[in-house]
This record gives sequence, structure tokens and C-alpha cells, in this order.
Amino acid sequence: MSDRSRLYLITPPQISDLDAFADQLAAALDAGDIACLQLRLKGPDETPPADKDVLAAAEKLLPICVGREVAFLINDRPDLALTAGADGVHVGQSDAPYKKARSILGDEATVGVTCHNSKHLALEAGEAGADYVAFGAFFPTATKAASTVVDPDILEWWTNATTVPSVAIGGVTPENCGALVRAGADFLAVSSAIWNHPDGPAAAVKAFHASIKNA
Repeated sequence: MSDRSRLYLITPPQISDLDAFADQLAAALDAGDIACLQLRLKGPDETPPADKDVLAAAEKLLPICVGREVAFLINDRPDLALTAGADGVHVGQSDAPYKKARSILGDEATVGVTCHNSKHLALEAGEAGADYVAFGAFFPTATKAASTVVDPDILEWWTNATTVPSVAIGGVTPENCGALVRAGADFLAVSSAIWNHPDGPAAAVKAFHASIKNA
């Protein structure tokens, strides 16, 4: 584990042109250290994507990540993660339970769990064997309808309570991520701030790295 936060990229909720996005992803991954990419094809209303769309995106994007030693996770669906050959899955509180995801994917896979602003849920997930817990949303976000608002203090508490890594998610940008880095977030989950950056994904990654270094 790095002593500073690492970037955890999440795909846009919709990818209309896989070839074009593949180029954007490669540029982002080549711009600096990235821990993983989560394939999450869901809009703010949480409508799930068709299985074929997830698998088609995974087929295109997974090799880009593998070639750069970046972990590739799929949102919600451990069964699709297994079919696609992904490194693991990220599950929410209303998705497949952690134990089911682990039973499908095995001990070597990465399984992360959304815990919102709940210390109790985080402790349960950590004790069950989750590879990381995700807290959020820390800031306003248009990527999904955030049901909770979280203070960075929970990251500091978590760092002192356990060795299980934490992911900070929700409206994270190069301008506001410093507080999360200083609070001890192991990973910064970012989506819009990368793919919608006016100067492109590579510039966004570099901006994040500068902010993390200076936090």
C-alpha cells in the first residue's frame, strides 16, 4: 500500500463509442499511477446495463488494463466479472452480498464493498474479508444519486481502526481531494473529473497526482 492516495478510476455511466473511449482510457493510464478501473455502466437512476453491453465493454477495456498492470473490476455483478475474466467486483449494499461475490469469484479476486457513511457496515465488511471499503459521497456528484454525505473524519477513524484499505468516492476533483488524502484515503475514486476534464483524461490524471503530492 502506498503512503499516499492512489487513483481508482470509474468509467462514465454510458460509453457510446468503445473504440474512442479505449483511446481515452489508454491515455489516462499512461499519464501516471492508476490502481484500478471499475467498469460501471449505470446512470444516476441506477438502471442496470444489459449483460451483453458490460461484457462487450470488458472485452475491449480489460486488455488495456492488463497491459499496464491496472486492476479491472466490474460493478455489481460477480457473475459477469467471472465471465469476463476481471480481477474482481465492487458491490453495493443493494447488490450481491459480499459472501456471495466471494463464493463466485474465489479467494484471489478483489471484492470491494460500498459502506456509505456507516462505520458499522465498514467493520462488518472488513471482518468478512473485503479487500477494501468505500465511503461516500464526500462532495456533490452527478454520477449517481448519493444517499449519504460523509465527512473526511471517517477516513481518519478507519485508518486508525484497521488495515483494510479505504476508497473515498463522490465528487472528488483535483481541487478538493487534498482533505481526503490528508485524512488517510488509500484510494480516490474518480469518474467525471477524469473523463470530462477540459484538457482530456491525461491532463486530469496529472492534475490529481500534483494535488495528491501537495496535500
